[in-house]
Amino acid sequence: MAKISVATALRTLFTVGGLLMLATLLYTLFTDGLPFRKELLTPWMGATLVDFYINVVALGIWVAYKESNLISSILWIILLVCLGSIATSAYIVVQFLKLSSQESSQDPMYYVLLRHPNKNGTAPQRKHFSVMTLRILFSILGVVMLGTLVYTLVTDGSPFRMELFTPWLIATLIDFYINVVALAVWVAYKESSWVSAVVWIILLICFGSITTCFYIAWQLFQISAQDPAYLVLVHHGDRQASI
Repeated sequence: MAKISVATALRTLFTVGGLLMLATLLYTLFTDGLPFRKELLTPWMGATLVDFYINVVALGIWVAYKESNLISSILWIILLVCLGSIATSAYIVVQFLKLSSQESSQDPMYYVLLRHPNKNGTAPQRKHFSVMTLRILFSILGVVMLGTLVYTLVTDGSPFRMELFTPWLIATLIDFYINVVALAVWVAYKESSWVSAVVWIILLICFGSITTCFYIAWQLFQISAQDPAYLVLVHHGDRQASI
């Protein structure tokens, strides 16, 4: 029963998150107009967008792994790029709605994270990114974001200035942090202690996609280069059952 309540709580959380972002998007459109204006693209808005889309890359790779065909993968990734956390929230809610009562009661996060969980004897059949490729990708993306952060700090100063907080930057930050919530839920599920989970989540909040990339790369280095990369999604104890 406790596991079912976890599934329900997470489904509710992401439903609320998606609706919050949808309301934010509509409100900002009506009150501040379209976001495609040159004056909105300040250095810190640019840095925020880089930060945002690096997290979208991480989520997009998971979606590409989860989906059973190329067309649905491409469609969801386009939605992630265009609608951000609205699409993230919708996708996660859909995945929870697909769970059977048995899956919800056993380990809902496991079944949501993996495309073909092997706890019922079914193994993943589709080829995915190699561990080495993903190690390199997320290492590069982390360095790119770190460079972007340092460059923007040096050239434009501190981001904690009221004039920077335009309606569209605020909307982008809300969008960004709803995606961070999704990543934080995964980190909390992955970590074996609440202390380490809290530390990682604080780092996610403070450093965004730099932490995302470092965490994913670190998880990838915990498995062999010959292992399927999707093993990083689950607990260490569940990895053997997932192969």
